[in-house]
Amino acid sequence: MADARPRRPARPREEVFATARAAIAEHGLAKLTMAGLGRELRMSAGHLLYYFGSKDQLLLETLRWSEEQLGARRRDLLADGGRDVRARLSGYTALYLPEGPGDPRWILWVEVWGRSPAGEELRRGQLEIEAPWQADLVALIEEGTAAGRFAPGDAAERASQIRALLDGLAVPLALGLPGALRPRALHLAESACGTLLGTTPA
Repeated sequence: MADARPRRPARPREEVFATARAAIAEHGLAKLTMAGLGRELRMSAGHLLYYFGSKDQLLLETLRWSEEQLGARRRDLLADGGRDVRARLSGYTALYLPEGPGDPRWILWVEVWGRSPAGEELRRGQLEIEAPWQADLVALIEEGTAAGRFAPGDAAERASQIRALLDGLAVPLALGLPGALRPRALHLAESACGTLLGTTPA
């Protein structure tokens, strides 16, 4: 009986996803072709389609891989009990925001958001990938509130407000819009978090 398990790509998954992320960031998903990506990886377009099914699925899995990498850094940061909760919150916002215009991770997010209204699978995948960011922020706010570092309030609601603010700061920065600079975005995020959480002196 034939083995029904799907075979892995000929190239390591990290190489496939890293190449796809760079290509999408440079050209956008609309201009990316499976044939072109296959040439960069020395794989056939048919081989890529066999594993991913479509460009949308390739986009989603590339974003998932990208976020898994950053997720490890976020978990290490938030688990550092030697740092004050406010310092860890600042670290969280710094990780969340783009490094600058054209940040490959954020270009993936912009592509997913632009395409998800037309695809249920993309919408579900997007929510799954976002969920750890929300859960970790809720836990951090709950910790800070219990320690008296943040004012009392609904942690999930405040986490959603902070993430909405960060998304609003992130997109213009990732797209390189005039006046969108990372230092200013970090400053605005810090100020807004202080207002929303009612931070208290150490």
